[in-house]
Amino acid sequence: MKTETASASTYPVFVERVEQGQVQQVAIKPDRIEYTLKPQFGRQRFYTPLRGSTHELTQLLQRHQVPFIQVPDTLSPAGILGLVLSSGVLVGALALALKFSPSGGGVGAGTAVGMGKSKARAYGRSKTGITFADVAGVDEAKQELQEVVDFLANGEKYRKIGAKIPKGILLIGPPGTGKTLLAKAIAGEAGVPFLSMAGSEFVELYVGVGASRVRDLFNRAKRQAPCIVFIDELDAVGKTRGSNPIGGNDEREQTLNQLLTEMDGFDGSSGVIVLAATNRPETLDPALRRPGRFDRQVLVDRPDKSGRLEILQVHASGVSLGEDVDLAAIAAQTPGFVGADLANLVNEAALMAARHDRQAVLMADFKEAIERVIAGLEKRSRVLTPLERQTVAYHEVGHALVGALMPGNHTVTKISIVPRGLGALGYTLQTPEADRFLLLEDELRGQLATLLGGRAAEEIVFGKVSSGASDDIQKATDLADRAVTQYGMSASLGPVAFAKPSAQFLEGGSDRRATSPEVAAEIDRQVKQTLDKAHAMALTLLRLNRDLLESATQTLLTQEVLEGDQLQRILAQVKAPAGLNDWLAKG
Repeated sequence: MKTETASASTYPVFVERVEQGQVQQVAIKPDRIEYTLKPQFGRQRFYTPLRGSTHELTQLLQRHQVPFIQVPDTLSPAGILGLVLSSGVLVGALALALKFSPSGGGVGAGTAVGMGKSKARAYGRSKTGITFADVAGVDEAKQELQEVVDFLANGEKYRKIGAKIPKGILLIGPPGTGKTLLAKAIAGEAGVPFLSMAGSEFVELYVGVGASRVRDLFNRAKRQAPCIVFIDELDAVGKTRGSNPIGGNDEREQTLNQLLTEMDGFDGSSGVIVLAATNRPETLDPALRRPGRFDRQVLVDRPDKSGRLEILQVHASGVSLGEDVDLAAIAAQTPGFVGADLANLVNEAALMAARHDRQAVLMADFKEAIERVIAGLEKRSRVLTPLERQTVAYHEVGHALVGALMPGNHTVTKISIVPRGLGALGYTLQTPEADRFLLLEDELRGQLATLLGGRAAEEIVFGKVSSGASDDIQKATDLADRAVTQYGMSASLGPVAFAKPSAQFLEGGSDRRATSPEVAAEIDRQVKQTLDKAHAMALTLLRLNRDLLESATQTLLTQEVLEGDQLQRILAQVKAPAGLNDWLAKG
């Protein structure tokens, strides 16, 4: 019988055929690989040089259930063929298993070829399940994005007049404000396919995989146009090139380069729109943000009071609410909360109502949920010694009495000595009367005095201080430092910025600019002087109101909580010391 001659092949072609389920059997020799295709693919025989380790090759074949043998170097070609043919029964069994396996012998995501396939989650037309009706509190952002929806739905109108929709739209804002939700709503409104992928899913250990996934993602998008490509957490792959401390052209930079190339390569009228979201826009490569790539930036900011009310109404629509629930009052008590926080708040209130076997969520459940989100879970099982309870009580009353006279729109609404969370042995709750976007000098000094009021009360009553003021001191120091280095509120240093925030939308510290030793020493002196004056004012105020400090603390020790009209009657008795207004105005 005539033996068929093997044809030459390349290793990448061999790997691709294994991934696509075309290979019937394989013989591994010390220097090369011989393989035969399945009957439906011509039953041809090929050979290719062996690359890499034999271990990696056998793992590849085992993953795809391809029968193989490892042939010693001493065997002749006839012996090799005999060994390959002797595995016919096993081949038949494995082929049957492959036929009925869920993967069907297709391309795997974890293989050499499958690694280059994008991991984007695909949603069909109008299948995201989200529309603009599900997104509340970001009206300006929705208006900005309505144009994208109109283009995808009525693209011909724009093409006739010669207008081009932006190729890329970057959604920026703090975490939890609804950037991902907005992207899904655009696809849901326009009724187009939606490909979603996280920035971190592009980057792998192996060089070239990220760039391959970018190419595959855009090829999929072009085949399904019009459609939306959404890249979440773009900063994971789009950081400024050259920021790698090790240096060199690493895998992330190659992925970014491919993304830049793809965004330049497709026609703006093709119907493919790239949306991306990030809360670190300052870290993105400038080439990403230039016109022609991400042409438009849309701010998805923290909602104001009316926005919070809309968000609460959306999340509370599926919850049984009691007659006393006032969502407008809840919105007023939650400044700084984003959509994710409010969704969690509604859920926490519902859980508390269910825990008490109620049929509806009451206003008391929402109040408790707000305190739980802000301060943590109540820990009544944490037993304090009598001295510790006294110290905590004087400390919290000191905060409240000082805060009652300070300017701004923060009203002390509750004092508690019930331990909460990880380290809070008590807390004083201040509720703003309205949203504020600026902090004035006198308000900043008032905040410093309020933060140091607890420590001042301990000094007056016990003649010594405790470790309970450590968090207050940390916050006060950070605020005083920002006043001097960022806000230009130091008379001696003037309106000069010596630091800049390290993140635009994330909470964190700041990066100090390079300064001379003399200037650095002056900054430290100004910060300490600001804190010393605030501490002195807190001491003066509490000494003047020593009797009220004692009586309010005894009431708090008895009741554990002071709030409502009783608390307001106490705070209304606080007397202002001489010189308070001058200190607030001039420092």
